[in-house]
Amino acid sequence: MKLSPESEAVVKATAGVVAEHAEQITKTFYPDMFAAHPELMRVFNKANQAIGEQPKALAASVVAYAVNLIDPDAPDFTPVMERIAHKHVSLGIQAQEYTIVGHHLLKAVGTVLGDAVTPEVASAWDEVYWLFATALIAEEAKLYALGGTDPEHPWRKYTVVERTEETPEVFSLALTPVEGDLPGHRTGQYVAIAVDLPDGERQPRQYTISNGAGAESLQVTVRRVRGVDGVPDGQVSGWLYDNAQPGTVLDVSQPAGDVILDDTDAPLVLVSAGIGVTPMAAILEDITVRQPKREVLVLHADTAHGNQALYASMRKRIEFLDNASSQVWYEEGADSAPTLRPAKAGRMDLTDVEIPSGAKVFMCGPLPFMRDARKALLAKGVAAENIGYEVFGPDLWAQNPDSAA
Repeated sequence: MKLSPESEAVVKATAGVVAEHAEQITKTFYPDMFAAHPELMRVFNKANQAIGEQPKALAASVVAYAVNLIDPDAPDFTPVMERIAHKHVSLGIQAQEYTIVGHHLLKAVGTVLGDAVTPEVASAWDEVYWLFATALIAEEAKLYALGGTDPEHPWRKYTVVERTEETPEVFSLALTPVEGDLPGHRTGQYVAIAVDLPDGERQPRQYTISNGAGAESLQVTVRRVRGVDGVPDGQVSGWLYDNAQPGTVLDVSQPAGDVILDDTDAPLVLVSAGIGVTPMAAILEDITVRQPKREVLVLHADTAHGNQALYASMRKRIEFLDNASSQVWYEEGADSAPTLRPAKAGRMDLTDVEIPSGAKVFMCGPLPFMRDARKALLAKGVAAENIGYEVFGPDLWAQNPDSAA
C-alpha cells in the first residue's frame, strides 16, 4: 500500500511534528473516545491505560507506520503489523471499531496541533490511518478465518478442569471447551481471558498457553498482580485467583501470537524472568515430545527459588532431554536453592554463559530485562533475526528494539 503523492508530500513535511506530539495526541484520544463509546472499555486493558502503556504503544505504531510509508529505507513494518493483529484478534477487535478509533484519533490530532492541522494535513494523516487500519483489518480477518472464529462472536466458553498452585502468587488453570474440540495452537502462543468483574465492568487479559501443542487441555499460568507505587492490584488476575476453580466457566479467545517454536534442529536458548517463564515451559514440553535430541539451554532469573513458577515440571523435562542444560539467578540469594546447577545470586549476567553457535533465542520478561539480555546476546555474536521475544501487554519495543526508551 502506498500514499498518494499529495499526501506523501504532506506527511513528509509534518511527520516530525506529529511524532513529537504523538504521545500527547494518543493521551487526548483515549479519554475522548471512551467518553463517547464507554463500551470499548470492555475491550481495552484498563491497567495499561492507567500506567500509560497503551497510549505509548499506539503512538509508536502509527508514527512507525507513517515513516515506513515515506521512507524507502525504513525497516519492514510487516512483523510489527502481524504482531498487532495477533494482539487484536485475541481481544476480539472487530473491523467496525476502526471507524470509531479513526474518528477520535484524527480529532485528537486537531486538538493537540491546533491551527497547524490544515484540511490538507488532516486529509493526509487520515489516509495514513486508513492504510494502517485496512492492512490490520485484512490481517485480522485472515487470523479469525484460520482460527475458525466468527469475529462477531470472538469469545468461546471454557471450563476450568484443574487448578495447580505453582507458588503462593502463581497458579495454573487447565481449560477445555464447553462445546466442541480443543483448538489447535502453536507452541508459544497465548489466549485472552475476559471476566465480568464485581463492579459490572468486563476486562480481558492475555496469558501464555503454558503447555505444549497437542495436550488434552489449554493450560494458562497466572501471576496474581500486586500493585506497587500507587498502582492498584490486578483486577483480572485477582478475580481469577479468588474465583477460578474446577467447574468455573470462562470466556477465552482463540489462540494467537507470532512468537512460536520453529521446526528446525537449531539449538534453542530460552531466556526468561519471573512469570516470563510460561512460554519456556510450553516450549520445553513440546521439545520433549517432538525433538528430544535438540540442544536446549534454559536461562531464568527470579526473585527467589520459592517464587519460580513451573520449576518442578521444567526440571523433569530438562533431565529427560538428551542435550539440555540450565542456569538460574535469584535476586534474594542462591545458597540453598535445590537447582540442577548451582544457582547464582543477583540479576541475570550472561558474561560467562556460552551460547551455542547458530542458536535460536526466545525471550520473555520485563522490557528492561530483555533489552539487557538482547545486548549481551548480540555482543556474543547471536544474529538479531535469531532473537524472538514476547511482551505481556502493549509492545513498546517492537518498532525499535535497540532503543533505550
